[in-house]
Amino acid sequence: MIQYRFGAEGDLTAPSDDRLTVGDPRVIDFLAKLARKLLTPAVARRHPELGSLGFFLRPAELNRTVAHLQRDDAIVFPRGNVFHIPPANVDTIFVYSWALSALAGNHNVVRISERSATAADTILTALNEVLAEADPVIGRTQRMITYGRDDKVTAALSNWADLRVIWGGDSAVEAIRKHPLRPSARDLTFPDRTSWAALSAAGWRAAEPARRREAVLGFTNDSYWFDQAACSSPRTVFLVGENTDDVREEFIELLLQTVGQRGWEIDAAMAVEKRVNAYGLAATGAVSAMTFPANSVTAMSLNTVPDAPRRWIGAGAFPFAEVGSLLELVPAMNRQDQTFSHFGFGRDELREFALALGGRGVDRIVPFGSALTFGSIWDGYDLPREFTRLTTLVE
Repeated sequence: MIQYRFGAEGDLTAPSDDRLTVGDPRVIDFLAKLARKLLTPAVARRHPELGSLGFFLRPAELNRTVAHLQRDDAIVFPRGNVFHIPPANVDTIFVYSWALSALAGNHNVVRISERSATAADTILTALNEVLAEADPVIGRTQRMITYGRDDKVTAALSNWADLRVIWGGDSAVEAIRKHPLRPSARDLTFPDRTSWAALSAAGWRAAEPARRREAVLGFTNDSYWFDQAACSSPRTVFLVGENTDDVREEFIELLLQTVGQRGWEIDAAMAVEKRVNAYGLAATGAVSAMTFPANSVTAMSLNTVPDAPRRWIGAGAFPFAEVGSLLELVPAMNRQDQTFSHFGFGRDELREFALALGGRGVDRIVPFGSALTFGSIWDGYDLPREFTRLTTLVE
């Protein structure tokens, strides 16, 4: 095994023959084999979210990303050394971030949280199994590490990095930024985000029953994976239209049925915390009514759109607010807003909404069921290109 060392300027050095290229075939082969591991039925049954990850790492997707990086006006190179600090509450995000960076030819160090859940352990097991048969350059250039709160290690890795990728919210970004980067390096940050859901009353009423059930299933997956704590999980449901009580009632009824059928459960401690947070929201005057039809679902009636909470209340907590049109939501949106999931709207309505926002808020507008589907464009960043650098060549 190659032993890395910290040089006089903090560089983590490795032999020159360990250099990778953008779309390096050795990396593509490694990621494709990892995808096959994650797509096996046994893994998919235990951790359905890993199926989406496996799909993302298929060779066709990888080659499409590499083709996206090619340019006629510049030569594309890896950015260099990348230090990833992913969150603990979404234990698959580190693979997406790392895989795109590796695909771009970078040397990577990923800090895996000590609080990561079992899905992360499954991924790491699969990585080690594939690594055993991979080109040795993968093991020398791609590292997953775990350590506690050790400022010396974080500072050294920060000084080594050409790019530091920080996930996990405002406090995490602020804490890591206390460790300086080299002047030529920079941060790619993913701070606190809030996501929403919107349901067209007219579109709901016009949909066939099977289509409504399909929409609720998608919404359930968006909300209950990662205990509604993912940055792209919807926090509030906006009912768009007039006299929407019937739509809300049927939506909640189908939600209860779907949660039960899928086996999503909220433990007692979470249910208590959710009640405390819900009553706390009501104490501010933001909520006019609330119901607790089951531990898995809490429904609240918001008085106004600005009352929509941006903080996490608990898994299965859904404030509802009624508005006449999507455009009424525009003043309430800001740069903290990430994903806006929807059902029942036409493309023209959604485009009009996006244009009215004017880039001041909401980075993703996706249908129910796609809120957690990771894409190479995330939080407004074209991630593959963020992981590369360009050399212009003028004849």
